[in-house]
Amino acid sequence: MRTKFILLLLIVLNVYVQAQNNKYAVYGVAFYNVENLFDTEDSDDTNDEEFTPNGGYHWNEMKYDNKLKNISTVLNQLGNKYCPQGPAIIGLSEVENRKVLDDLVAYGDFAEKKYQIVHEESPDYRGIDVALIYNPDLFKLESYKIFPFVLPEDNKYKTRDQLLVTGHISGEKVHVIVNHWPSRRAKSIRREQAAQVTRSIVDSLLNDDAAAKIFVMGDLNDDPTNNSVKKVLKGKRKKADVNSDEMYNPFWDYYAQGIGTLAYKGSWSLFDQILMSKGLIGSNKKELFFWKAEIFNKDFLISQEGQFKGYPKRTHSKGIYLNGYSDHLPVITYIAKQL
Repeated sequence: MRTKFILLLLIVLNVYVQAQNNKYAVYGVAFYNVENLFDTEDSDDTNDEEFTPNGGYHWNEMKYDNKLKNISTVLNQLGNKYCPQGPAIIGLSEVENRKVLDDLVAYGDFAEKKYQIVHEESPDYRGIDVALIYNPDLFKLESYKIFPFVLPEDNKYKTRDQLLVTGHISGEKVHVIVNHWPSRRAKSIRREQAAQVTRSIVDSLLNDDAAAKIFVMGDLNDDPTNNSVKKVLKGKRKKADVNSDEMYNPFWDYYAQGIGTLAYKGSWSLFDQILMSKGLIGSNKKELFFWKAEIFNKDFLISQEGQFKGYPKRTHSKGIYLNGYSDHLPVITYIAKQL
């Protein structure tokens, strides 16, 4: 009777897939750059004046509510083909503070999933942070820690901290590092330096456990083939090429096909990525293993007309309010485990 109850509980929590007479529970691990999720208040310690009622974007309560509605709509659909309760973990970037996260997880139908929040303020001059939200039925939080990006030669340089979150999915420990590396306006060396911070976190985790299950996710502001991702982070295109200290990048194949997560001047980039350690690409299906990766590119997220037809539908463009979602598309990986 107890075995039947556990199986029924797993089916309620997640869709299971069946292959070769075996059944697998499926869990989603996702990331989304939500593009300037700001409240309407002017914070004294950040440069957020544009996102106030009197600022350049005339950011009022109506626009803020629309933004929450739009982002929650995306998150409510993200991965639900295989994960009806939503992804176990969703990393976020470009969130202003804890308040906007509280408002987001409590918004409309999305509130029913009861996501919990991991967040710390970053020193970024614009006031934007990374964060992680998680479904407590699927992910059991153990600990978290922030890692600042500090340049000894330039103590005035400020950007987002990196967030390491550790917890358990299906009884197995997983580590998630959420990133938002320096923008393309900065020199490429800045993103390589940010990648070195991430790499040091990964190395530390692998030193403690060579088989550690690690996700590196975020808006890296570089493509899979750039040095920061390919060389510093040691991201590989093929699972067979991944050595013990390297990472598998399932989004490289998308990029090679010209598919991306954001577009600029007719060209697509794939800055939003989720990489994983060798511990997630093993052959033991009795443990959590990588199944597949997707870019969530539903039609409603794409502009259907005008100058930016075919691009992600963003909130503003050239000062005009579009009531869109984000200039980035979400990404998701699915991990599975044999029942």
